[in-house]
Amino acid sequence: MTGAPGAASGRAAAPVAELVEPGRGGGPVDLFRHRYLLRLIVRRELRARYQGSLLGLGWSYVRPAAHFAVFYFVVGVFLGMNRQIEHFPIYMFSGLVLVSFFNETLINATHAVLGNAPLVRKVYLPRELFPAASLLVSGVHLLPGLAIVTVAAAWNGWRPTPAALGSMLLGFALVAVLGMGLGLMCSALHVFYRDTDKVVDISTLFVTWSVPMIYPWTVVRDTAPPWALDLYLANPLADAVLLFERAFWWPTTDRSFAFPDHLTRDGLVSLAVAVVVLVVGQLVFARLQRRFAEEL
Repeated sequence: MTGAPGAASGRAAAPVAELVEPGRGGGPVDLFRHRYLLRLIVRRELRARYQGSLLGLGWSYVRPAAHFAVFYFVVGVFLGMNRQIEHFPIYMFSGLVLVSFFNETLINATHAVLGNAPLVRKVYLPRELFPAASLLVSGVHLLPGLAIVTVAAAWNGWRPTPAALGSMLLGFALVAVLGMGLGLMCSALHVFYRDTDKVVDISTLFVTWSVPMIYPWTVVRDTAPPWALDLYLANPLADAVLLFERAFWWPTTDRSFAFPDHLTRDGLVSLAVAVVVLVVGQLVFARLQRRFAEEL
């Protein structure tokens, strides 16, 4: 009896787990802490998307190929852009893979929380995992298109120089950060306003034509007033597409094509803007997620 207190006092006190208020998380930090769950969600999304499909992941090749064929024959052949831009297929496809990555990320992230309503209602886990999984799934679909444009560019003399790789990484980072920020914001709003996805769908149509992917940026320079050109080039996605074109298409040409002045600097500024959008998106998501279970 007398030895019991001493034995108890000699043992270290058991650590007490930190209590977390439901609906509150650590934001992007939780994505790293729960990376195993993130991998599981990505695998589940890919498996569910291609379940019962004949081609499976092969559809990630078919979709960009179909988009490429439509734009190439309509704009390249019928409208003659193929004769005005050297290696026009590489020019267009290098922008198309990036625009498709952004559009798919934004559309799928918008539906991410609402599409996982049973999990959100029954189990607490960081809700940022769902938009992040949409980004990673879109990244998986980006790889085939990126492989195609790399092979086509290499066939025409492209080499992986530091300048080309730097432009590619900056363009990709810009789009990924911007897509994640807008995806967080739209996925949270979609829980409360179910027509958010309609707005996003319409917005992606404008994205396709508001970047120099099907036509060169010089068309805007030569036909629009200076203020319209400045507004056009202020679009972060336009900078990202131009960076990808400089990375893959430009080295395959005679290099007489002139990109906007200070493209790298503008790309870094756009990346900073994308980071601000990501922070705002996370703040909006964190504020609204406390009512997700109630709304769903």
